Amino acid sequence: MRTHLAALAALMVAAGCAVGSGVVVRGVGPDDLLKLREGPGLDHDIIIGLPDGTRLNRQNCAPYDGKVWCRVALTDRPTVTGYVSAEYLAVR
Repeated sequence: MRTHLAALAALMVAAGCAVGSGVVVRGVGPDDLLKLREGPGLDHDIIIGLPDGTRLNRQNCAPYDGKVWCRVALTDRPTVTGYVSAEYLAVR
């Protein structure tokens, strides 16, 4: 259990999960979009698709269903908020 918590903490730091940090979408590919969802997990509705390079403000991250999900807001449109998988976030 302790090893799992250490691995999760390392993943969150690597994904730019410090509270209030500016992050950018990375790794979705040129022909794909990262789905901004209404809640954490694939079972939530998609709000909008985000291309690589989209700037976000990360609010908090938490594990859900085997992945780390972060609540984010678009930097240029802060009223647009939702959840994305932390594996596609990089620190700006």
